[in-house]
Amino acid sequence: MTTLSLIGIGTGNPDHVTGQAIRALNAADLILIPRKGQAKSDLADLRRQILAQVLTCPVPVAEYDVPQRADQDDYLGAVNDWHDAIAQVWAERIAAHPGAREVALMVWGDPSLYDSTLRIAARLAGVTVRVVPGITSLQALTAAHAIPLNMLAAPVTITTGRQLRDHGWPEGATTLAVMLDKGGAFTAIDLADTHIWWGAYVGMPEECLIHGPLAEVAERILATRARLRAEHGWIMDIYLLRRGGDV
Repeated sequence: MTTLSLIGIGTGNPDHVTGQAIRALNAADLILIPRKGQAKSDLADLRRQILAQVLTCPVPVAEYDVPQRADQDDYLGAVNDWHDAIAQVWAERIAAHPGAREVALMVWGDPSLYDSTLRIAARLAGVTVRVVPGITSLQALTAAHAIPLNMLAAPVTITTGRQLRDHGWPEGATTLAVMLDKGGAFTAIDLADTHIWWGAYVGMPEECLIHGPLAEVAERILATRARLRAEHGWIMDIYLLRRGGDV
């Protein structure tokens, strides 16, 4: 029986890798590293750098090219097909190392939060899945801005850019944590009386933070995001929106 450990590695800062994660990486018989194309080569490089810092013994590494997701109207269908293709690649890489009983895959942030790694892993027959939690992008964002995630005794709604753009501000919500935004979903809501804390590459050397009343900083965030994406070829950002009460 093969065990696949999904290891949260924070946002790319080696200091975000926990002691538990370091032990799991050193105990692995095989480590999988995804490659997402030349434009996102930094992501694979960061994983290699983390391994160079934390491994105390040689561990075989198998790199693989991540299949492309089809651009089609049936979003969920396209995602499911994409996940099937990724699972097939994982299975092939693991099968190519028949002696590997402990396999590790490093995951940005935490595999439980708006991440499909667990759903992909569930497609692998004869594989036991274990999760080693990491620092989430939400933790890194609130720490970078030195703010609490919630208002006093109030709930927090975690959502996606797609949901915010298509359905607007959720009824009854005071604080929104928005992830997986392709850019500018906050422009689809009423900007008045809304405060934003935005961050890109949070916890990494390239970290960029902007906060303030949304009506005043929205255009600056959009321009900064476009510039950073052009400079690096990719971007990872996240933001918190809050209405009413203390900011």
